[in-house]
Amino acid sequence: MISVTELRKNVTFEMDGQLYKVLEYEHYKPGRGNAIIRTRLRNLRTGATIDRNFLSGDRVQDVRLEHHTVQYLYHDGDLYYFMDTETFEQPALTVEALGDAVNYLKEGVTLELSLYEGKPIEVELPTTVDMVVADAPMAIAGDTATGATKQVTTETGLKVTVPLFVQEGDTIRVDTRTGAYLTRV
Repeated sequence: MISVTELRKNVTFEMDGQLYKVLEYEHYKPGRGNAIIRTRLRNLRTGATIDRNFLSGDRVQDVRLEHHTVQYLYHDGDLYYFMDTETFEQPALTVEALGDAVNYLKEGVTLELSLYEGKPIEVELPTTVDMVVADAPMAIAGDTATGATKQVTTETGLKVTVPLFVQEGDTIRVDTRTGAYLTRV
């Protein structure tokens, strides 16, 4: 058991028989009484996001996760298949478990897969991913005085705001934490 004051972003714990990952964490101390820990949690089995407040004396069950390096292979319907680079096993995750990570999955990309009691529960993306621009509108002449931007669609369907000089077929680097354009590769 760990105290809720030890919770931080990306910490995984068990509560009410479900696994949760902390997405946001705020320690709030009112003038009187106990401190309140405000959290935004994601259920790792269902993908649902909830807001939950804890009192400073509360405790939750900590969990130990196994981490394996995997390579993304393909998806079939709602299942996304990965290959463990050491054992060559092929675990699968659902769209709900992956969440927004599906927008960054390209064939052959290497990720960290977290397992709990031998079952895959989530993937940790690399910080940046290089993607090919599949669709980009034409730049508008005379719109360059203020650092104008446009929205393009990548090969995975992710929409990214980029500078006007990015064209269809270019490879861009995207930050997986924010979904923001970093540079043209």
